[in-house]
Amino acid sequence: MIRNAIVAVILAGGIAAAVAAVGLSPWWCLAAVPLCLLGLVGVADLVQRKHSVLRNYPVLGHARFLMERIRPELQQYFIERNYDGRPFDRDVRSIVYERAKGTEAEQPYGTERDVYQPGYEFLVPSMAPCPVPETPPRVRIGGPDCGRPYDMALLNVSAMSFGSLSSNAVLALNGGAAAGGFAHDTGEGGLSEYHLRPGGDLVWEIGTGYFGCRTPDGDFDPAEFADKAAHDHVKCVSLKLSQGAKPGIGGVLPGAKVNAEIAKVRDVPEGKTVISPPYHRVFSTPRELVRFIARMRELSGGKPTGFKLCVGSRRQFLAVCKAMLAEGTAPDFIIVDGGEGGTGAAPLEFADHVGTPLTEGLLTVHNALVGTGLRDRVRIGASGKIATGTDLVKRLVQGADYGNAARAMMFAVGCIQAQRCHTNTCPTGVTTQDPGRARALDVRDKTPRVQRFQEATVASALQIMASMGVTDPADLRPHMLRRRIDPYTERSYEELYEWLEPGQLLAGAPQSWAADWKAADPDHFTV
Repeated sequence: MIRNAIVAVILAGGIAAAVAAVGLSPWWCLAAVPLCLLGLVGVADLVQRKHSVLRNYPVLGHARFLMERIRPELQQYFIERNYDGRPFDRDVRSIVYERAKGTEAEQPYGTERDVYQPGYEFLVPSMAPCPVPETPPRVRIGGPDCGRPYDMALLNVSAMSFGSLSSNAVLALNGGAAAGGFAHDTGEGGLSEYHLRPGGDLVWEIGTGYFGCRTPDGDFDPAEFADKAAHDHVKCVSLKLSQGAKPGIGGVLPGAKVNAEIAKVRDVPEGKTVISPPYHRVFSTPRELVRFIARMRELSGGKPTGFKLCVGSRRQFLAVCKAMLAEGTAPDFIIVDGGEGGTGAAPLEFADHVGTPLTEGLLTVHNALVGTGLRDRVRIGASGKIATGTDLVKRLVQGADYGNAARAMMFAVGCIQAQRCHTNTCPTGVTTQDPGRARALDVRDKTPRVQRFQEATVASALQIMASMGVTDPADLRPHMLRRRIDPYTERSYEELYEWLEPGQLLAGAPQSWAADWKAADPDHFTV
């Protein structure tokens, strides 16, 4: 490896200079001392396991940490950037890092946020707080048609594929899930040995490419699906309809990242760019979607089965609800991915302007299911910039039953947001298939970080809920979350949004829903 050779050359030069200092002139010490020191630093960087950047960039990697110490605002700049260069909550990355390392500290002097800025949101504390539950509550996933329900944690690893992530990153994430008792969504890249080896609970995601259960011409292979879905570690199966950061378009895995191992996992040719189509072959109507979900549940042996989407047309989602009623079956869960969700690669215009934000998406799905009398049999997961306990509690108030985190989990295993996910040159070994770079991510060091981050974030959410007088997430109500409208006005979510009553759409849709409800067709995805 080049980095090893560079360190070896520096160390050899230092030794040679030391020999020259002894045999020729003591002036050679001026070269021997710094070269030997740099060489020893390089060796230490290569063998240490805590900092992936230093393992990939020995000696030079220290410049990054030095700049952060000399100019803290540079560190703040990095914290405030996400993959697309848009603002991210000020201290989110530092919070994740501290929780993952187990070094989280109290913040002195209180908030620095402008609480009178329009859009500022806050949770309402109670005058009678509750004790924090000793055991985090779990969410039962599995409706009346499900024979093998699963108890989901409040926070889980969101969908990220092997291929997009390195083998070591997947091992660390799944190992953390196994140690912490939460679920790990595989992403649409297939079911690899790295998902299975650590023993964590899996949500197997099937995308439009049907990777891992596809025929040679790209169709869904029911026999291969049934065989893999039967694995004990696979607890749920999720059909991906769309992704928050790029809804309505497919995905691309560059051929440079499609090695023999990934090709085998995905059932695709080695070395060729893999394209996920923007649409599914197995269904073209809401009714066919609902039937296919039921078929997947049957093929999996009765395991919870659902789908993930970035919400678009409310009319189309209502059409799916009508199809559920007509077919007499429903998915066990629906994962709502927000339009603000992250990704390693997406067209900027899609990332910025296409797809419903998570708040409105959750409200649409929750109310549609409530209004059609289906909410008690379908659980809702939320995915999109969930990184703190506050994020999680807000999503629970807005209609979710549990949350999934992707970007924050990447932070926990060492991601520094270098924004090189699609280049195969990730400096921390998180999003690369280069064995040398992936080696920098030490699984033994990063696995407990994933566990600690999830555990601390759920604990934070429970502490916040207890301060609100709530011990069970099901008791959270819309009036408990408020938003600043202008410097003089704030409103609760109960006032800001319309909340349907159970079965209200069936009894007589309110005027604000009537046109969409009437136009929703279970046999057509009407725009």
